[in-house]
Amino acid sequence: MIGHRPEDTDTAPAPLRPLPAQPAGVPWPADDWPAGALPPGAPGAELARLLDAAFAEPQPATTVQTNALLIVHRGRLVAERYAPGIGRDDVQPSWSMAKSMLHAAVGVLVRDGTLDVRAPAPVPEWQAAGDPRAAITLDALLHMTSGLRFREDYVDEQVSDVIQMLFRQGAEDMAAFAASFPLEHAPDTAFNYSSGTSNIVSGIVARAVGAGDAYRAFLRRALFDRIGMRSADPRFDGAGNWIASSFCFCTARDFARFGLLCLRDGVWAGERILPEGWVAYGRTPAPVQPADEEYGYGAHWWLLGDDLQTFFADGYLGQLLFVVPPLDLIVVRLGATPVERSPHVFALARRIIDLFRDA
Repeated sequence: MIGHRPEDTDTAPAPLRPLPAQPAGVPWPADDWPAGALPPGAPGAELARLLDAAFAEPQPATTVQTNALLIVHRGRLVAERYAPGIGRDDVQPSWSMAKSMLHAAVGVLVRDGTLDVRAPAPVPEWQAAGDPRAAITLDALLHMTSGLRFREDYVDEQVSDVIQMLFRQGAEDMAAFAASFPLEHAPDTAFNYSSGTSNIVSGIVARAVGAGDAYRAFLRRALFDRIGMRSADPRFDGAGNWIASSFCFCTARDFARFGLLCLRDGVWAGERILPEGWVAYGRTPAPVQPADEEYGYGAHWWLLGDDLQTFFADGYLGQLLFVVPPLDLIVVRLGATPVERSPHVFALARRIIDLFRDA
């Protein structure tokens, strides 16, 4: 196992379910996705009803805006729908789904031997003699267990470090801004979901591959172009760091391509892009789990905590990419949903997933 080992904790997590290979005879997505009909075990009428419900306006209590919903089953696109005025070629925001893409970019550098997740993170701000942050590993950063203080609040600007980072004094160099925060806990003793942490990791990648245009070129040649994500548009700060906490615009189909890469264990069309075990590392529970969240966390991936071992990328306002290994299923949902209505969106996604259990 790359990075954190299950035996490092008192209670080892359950064994991971295997990731499915591309079914024989199903082509990999090229310029278009291979289409497929719903399998006999998936009730088409019920799925149509759920899709109708996803796009109905308004939803109960408050508007729940769905912009795109796409389902890939066994490598084939079996359902795709968009809101009026939005088409399959329109790019949409990732928000924090970009964090899971960053996990893949780090994986490429781990595969090449450029980065070692178990080594102290190479962050210049932490290298002074006696700085306790020098003990923070890249593994801890990916698990959100660095111990750094950072307040992830999207509403109250007075307490929010993420607003200050993205839009105020930290916007010119977000990696440096986030790296300036002190330790609040010893590394690997507390979970703290932090967009600042992701941008520290992105700064590490930038120093390894070059900032700005060089970073963009690395993402294209090492990841996006290799799986046909032609629409992928990562955004950069003034220092040339990919703002990987929040910003990579893509079409729904290209978000699904990224999901398929991870569902196929980092292999695309017979070529290994991510190192063996890297996806398993991302979907293995972190050594410390969120205390105040409904869902678990791996390494820059969320864990649904269901019996299917679904892992997912989760972005602000309901940007969601679910990867369901035993069902060979991907569900992409994009929208503009108020945070307080996110349970409604998750419940809908769970019902869609459940339809494929007998397929």
